[in-house]
Amino acid sequence: MKAIRLIILALLVMSCKQQPITMNLYYTGENGSARKFMEEMESSGTASAIRADEDLTANDAKYIRTKDETMIQTVDFSVWPKGEPNTAYAQYFTGNSYLAPLEAGLMNVTFEPRCRNNWHIHHKQVQVLICVAGRGWYQEWGKEAVPMTPGTIIAVPAEVKHWHGAAADSWFQHITYHKDVQEGASNEWLEPVTDSIYNSL
Repeated sequence: MKAIRLIILALLVMSCKQQPITMNLYYTGENGSARKFMEEMESSGTASAIRADEDLTANDAKYIRTKDETMIQTVDFSVWPKGEPNTAYAQYFTGNSYLAPLEAGLMNVTFEPRCRNNWHIHHKQVQVLICVAGRGWYQEWGKEAVPMTPGTIIAVPAEVKHWHGAAADSWFQHITYHKDVQEGASNEWLEPVTDSIYNSL
């Protein structure tokens, strides 16, 4: 357990150092004042100067624009490995996921945008989730979904029905392991998380 605690501490420190804090600024106004403000930002060269900033440019590279103009947050796989396609458990996931084994029995799980696992239960064991990159969701049956961002730690109690996965507009990585494992521990995979539930987040 001491080794696992040290690894968790290292994971948190690395996630804090490697992951930028993203702020989304939303401008509102009446009679077109917000649009006028943005036009002034462009015409004055302020917007261009921000885009030219090396730090911001590097951060901006963490986003890609899809064909439908959706901005998708990416993650840097050189920090946390993406691993191999999760073919063994693909039947229990909506979308594509990837597994990268780490030391001390830890596993890094990567989810593409909108990917999530089915509702499931860990019998006679506690699952620990540590978000290290991107954004995702965790939800227990009958409760509100909880957002996961780098540094979020969730201990999933034994016998609790739940799911976790990526946000619709972001890749997502979390480290996972089990603790308080009792004799006869097992995982029970249940029904998929429906689009209606997922899209309501």
